[in-house]
Amino acid sequence: MIGSLRGRIASKAPPMLLIEVGGIGYELEAPMSTFFHLPAVGEEARLLTHLVVREDAHVLYGFATEDERRLFRSLLKVSGVGPKIALALLSGISVEAFVQCVQNQDVATLTRVPGIGRKTAERLLVEMRDRLSDGRDLPGTAPGLLSPTSAEAEAFDALVALGYKPAEATRLLKAAGPGTHSTEELIRRALQSAVRD
Repeated sequence: MIGSLRGRIASKAPPMLLIEVGGIGYELEAPMSTFFHLPAVGEEARLLTHLVVREDAHVLYGFATEDERRLFRSLLKVSGVGPKIALALLSGISVEAFVQCVQNQDVATLTRVPGIGRKTAERLLVEMRDRLSDGRDLPGTAPGLLSPTSAEAEAFDALVALGYKPAEATRLLKAAGPGTHSTEELIRRALQSAVRD
């Protein structure tokens, strides 16, 4: 099992990513939440990984944080949820927001994620609630396990909730400019950028 990779980013084309490690190029699929934190092409990055072995392929998935990988693995255990749905969820909602949805049994927020229908959202909430209640698998069940939500992550979630696709939200936040900004300032700058486009 490949647990992590550290190497040079050769290409980024969401959800695909190519990392060169010791002369070998590893193709990975990663959620937008991970892409948002990656350095530029040509720079070095470290990603946690999960290998899915299918009859017709071995697919490697990459994650920026342990919380993302744990949630991905938990989602795969839900009946009817495969890697594509798990990636869509991680691209459309932060780990912290997903935990909040499970705790609040919030179907509406989950159905706003592209590719998640009402039945899938309800099944996710039921099965993940059980995992949350007995402390299995789900990030955030131990105090202090989740890192504080960054302003960028909160702004990303807000833009997705406003109806922007994850890739578009990422582009708008990058256009908002570098520097330390509050969540509100990032959202304001991103929306101004959207109006200029």
